[in-house]
Amino acid sequence: MSQYAARVEEMDISGIREVFEAAGEDAINLGLGQPDFPTPEHAREAAMSAIQDGMGDSYTSNKGIPELREAISDRYATDNGQDIPAENIIATAGASEAIHVAIEAHVQPGDEVLCPDPGFLAYEQLVLLAGGEPKRVELRDDLTLDPAAVENAITDNTSLFIVNSPANPTGAVQSKRDMAEFARIADEHEVICLSDEVYEKIVFDGEHHSPAEFANSDRVIQASACSKTYSMTGWRLGWVAASAERIERMLRVHQYVQACASAPSQYAAEAALTGPQEPVREMVSAFEERRNVLLDGLADIGLDTPVPKGAFYAMPHVPDGWTQKMLDNDVIVVPGEAFGPSGKGQARISYATSTAELKEALEVMRTVTNSL
Repeated sequence: MSQYAARVEEMDISGIREVFEAAGEDAINLGLGQPDFPTPEHAREAAMSAIQDGMGDSYTSNKGIPELREAISDRYATDNGQDIPAENIIATAGASEAIHVAIEAHVQPGDEVLCPDPGFLAYEQLVLLAGGEPKRVELRDDLTLDPAAVENAITDNTSLFIVNSPANPTGAVQSKRDMAEFARIADEHEVICLSDEVYEKIVFDGEHHSPAEFANSDRVIQASACSKTYSMTGWRLGWVAASAERIERMLRVHQYVQACASAPSQYAAEAALTGPQEPVREMVSAFEERRNVLLDGLADIGLDTPVPKGAFYAMPHVPDGWTQKMLDNDVIVVPGEAFGPSGKGQARISYATSTAELKEALEVMRTVTNSL
């Protein structure tokens, strides 16, 4: 008898981490999915006040403090026109836990879960952890997920499919029409649509939409976080929003694996959501400028790149051996196949770094591309 659980034996160590560990200390890091901006000062101050006042010392409600959940509810109403009561929201340890509890609460052993390919590498691993079977759905040429491809992949064993917009690793933004189709598919096929919206505020072209805006049932679950929008990755504060019945099931998972999200982080998140939004606008504007610098540079080098419309990633098509040779020259990029087999022949580049570093890295890219 094995001393390890079979579902854990099926899981992999992150391909992103493997690249980081192989890099030199002085390497330019274009592999990190983390904004290089500080957390807004008013959010930091709210956390410090909570700690000084003793409010950060204790457990909160399993769902999170009422003030935070009301702030999230208000944001959905103001920004998305969605009526999501505060009691239908759970504060989680980042969007990662939100996705985890959603999958654990809805996927039975042997269930199929449709995942975008290439897509965020945690999706397949969390499905395996729940005893499910990930099933990859290839993206369109523009790296968006095709609703028709999702619908064609659904079988009697499918319980859930995942939508991510703006997307990691592609930077693609799904259209309003696509999102309406995903909602229809969830309703008609009676499967869950898990919408990962952690990059929802980082959009350059078009608008962010959620399948939840168009659903006629309770089959859409939304996951998001402060991590990317407010540069709060280390605070580990996200949330999941769904119907009361689905929230109650996800709460059963959350209360035993996490109990509650970090109390100081909850107060910081409340302040971030209710306070001035100018830091968000400034950050998004800077990312758009960097995107344009990167795209111009890649085009000049001759690397074909689908235009990312959001997040802070681009996925150029690259020659064989390109990502390893970049690493050999102290520039970290992540091979596309780390996000699924359809990513082979591409590389994920994060432009969550300074313009100066991007320009320096582009010179290395030119040298490496010419050498290959």
